[in-house]
Amino acid sequence: MLTAGDTAPDFTLPDAEGNDVTLASLLESGPIVLYFYPADFTPGCTAQACMVRDLHSDLTGAGLRVAGVSPQKPASHKRFAEKFRLPFTLLCDTDKGVAKRYGAVWPLGIAFRRVTYLVDRDRRIIDTVTADLNIARHKAFVRKAIERQQKVQVEAAS
Repeated sequence: MLTAGDTAPDFTLPDAEGNDVTLASLLESGPIVLYFYPADFTPGCTAQACMVRDLHSDLTGAGLRVAGVSPQKPASHKRFAEKFRLPFTLLCDTDKGVAKRYGAVWPLGIAFRRVTYLVDRDRRIIDTVTADLNIARHKAFVRKAIERQQKVQVEAAS
């Protein structure tokens, strides 16, 4: 598992449209909330995605981008994003290679864990939370990331 201060591994993964996306490209416009989730359309993952959707304007207002990563293929991500009106990037890690590098798989690599990272523009991990069944902890983490980034913006403007 990666921790605060670690360097986030770069990656290239397809998005819901099948376009390759790199961590570097996601970070071009600022820090990112990068979250790993087990599967599209499951109750917990749907609740998490909708929570991020509902906070999306606060996230972007604070200068944060969001990307969700799970092992499904682009067609599944596209249906998931359309059904729940998700305004952020969903990435396909079908071989779980990126999730393994981020410590977001269960032992033996069987399934994804629910892990969320805040990564700065220099690929440094600022904070992380792992809560496989507790969506509220991820919501608190996202709100904390928004507050933290808002403070950074105020300090930069001073």
